[in-house]
Amino acid sequence: MTPYSRSTSNQHWLLKYKLYHIPFWLVYNYAWWAIQSGNPVQIIHEAFFSPYSVKFWFYVVFQAAAAYINLYYLIPKFLERGKYAIYIFSLVTTIFCCASVIVFGYYFGAIINGKTFEALYGGKFHFFSMLVGNPLPTTVASSTLAMSIKLTKSWIQSKRRQQLLETEKLETELKFLKYQFNPHFLFNSINSIFFLIHKNPDKASDSLAKFSDLLRHQLYECNDNQISLSKEITYLQNFIELEKLRQNDNIDVTFNINAKQTGHVYIAPFVLMTFVENAFKHVSRHADKPNNIIIRLQLNAQQLYFTVSNTAAAPGTNSDVIHYGGIGLQNVRRRLDLMYAGMYQLDIQNAGGRFTVKLNLQLINHIVTPATQAINSNVLAAV
Repeated sequence: MTPYSRSTSNQHWLLKYKLYHIPFWLVYNYAWWAIQSGNPVQIIHEAFFSPYSVKFWFYVVFQAAAAYINLYYLIPKFLERGKYAIYIFSLVTTIFCCASVIVFGYYFGAIINGKTFEALYGGKFHFFSMLVGNPLPTTVASSTLAMSIKLTKSWIQSKRRQQLLETEKLETELKFLKYQFNPHFLFNSINSIFFLIHKNPDKASDSLAKFSDLLRHQLYECNDNQISLSKEITYLQNFIELEKLRQNDNIDVTFNINAKQTGHVYIAPFVLMTFVENAFKHVSRHADKPNNIIIRLQLNAQQLYFTVSNTAAAPGTNSDVIHYGGIGLQNVRRRLDLMYAGMYQLDIQNAGGRFTVKLNLQLINHIVTPATQAINSNVLAAV
């Protein structure tokens, strides 16, 4: 279960199914009718206890339908993807169709009450004149109001998220300084390269180059909020090669990459690295059983599928695993929540003698600032 699906399931059912929207639409339509008639008390009777109540409920249901189709389908599918012409056409069509159904609600109300349209409303049924008279403009107004509320909420959330990102950035930088210059990793890597100088000079030279690239990436190339995926993959490859020098010979490491082009998409630095470092730290050390680490990276358009699996030392190592890498699993999740809200799925399992991390992440094809990333994420979020 992903973090955001888990948090949603824990919500109160009233919030989970957005049932609090029902009184909003009731009050909105009541207020609209009350302003038009100028008699709020009479409108209560007409809306709930008179033959006109059917017409009222048609307004409530289909104005809400137009608003939700726009918010939850048209905006994410067309507007956010830059398909402006299709979005405008679809929005106009949706509003026209919903308003048309409201017009037929007048006629349906007369049938339900066993009266003719002329007897109930005091006039003949003219579709287009009725459409532009009230249903169409009120449906446009309700859709505009709903969109304004969502954009305002998104703006407030993006401001709040931007502040959290700034605070998180400072805290993360301090943690990364400790993490990047882990003396244990540095000294062991240097010692491994030192022994290789006499045993295999060519391999030692290659390892030293990888070690240099590793430090260069940590010091200079990862200072941006987003780096190209190709750089992150190169960093992972260098790290894995150096870790192989430090590990025992009975640990098998596999790194499969299924991505043709990785320089056009960008990712936050060290997001993937944290899970790889955890695998090396907690891989099993069995003398009579296979010990392995399997890492898979697949890129499909802008969708990244990253899996890290390692044989676990013992079933009861959960508490130790949670605080790996000097950053901690909770901080990694929080960083994903802040920078990729609604754009990732994280599944972590420790069963059957294996510890497995699966991360599905929607990447971007250009560099953005944290504030812009937060705004983009919030626009996709539900009201």
